[in-house]
Amino acid sequence: MTAWDAIRWLHLLAMAFFVGGQLFLVVCVVPVVRGDRPSIQAVARRFGWGTLAALGVLLATGAAMASHYDDWGSSTLHAKLALVALVGVFVLTHMQRPGDHWLEGLIFALSLAIVWLGVALAH
Repeated sequence: MTAWDAIRWLHLLAMAFFVGGQLFLVVCVVPVVRGDRPSIQAVARRFGWGTLAALGVLLATGAAMASHYDDWGSSTLHAKLALVALVGVFVLTHMQRPGDHWLEGLIFALSLAIVWLGVALAH
């Protein structure tokens, strides 16, 4: 295993936490604790801290790989980064307006599109 394999592994692990966590919240947590706002808020807050860590890892490892593989000129990477920025805006909006549940679905759908583009970029 090379250092770049480890960097890719960290990138994929952070992506799995971010996207898998969203799926777990939607499929398991919300239906079970629906109506128990304090519990949902506590879970969301805890997941939010993990998400911040995952996003930091994703940004650091993604930038390192884009530089190493000379992908900064790739239109696929540009599209992925545009969606990442858009998801960031929607996450911040959702933090200010947690009652707008349509944002959760939109964030998840865009996250899946980001993963799709990441697979297209895979080396």
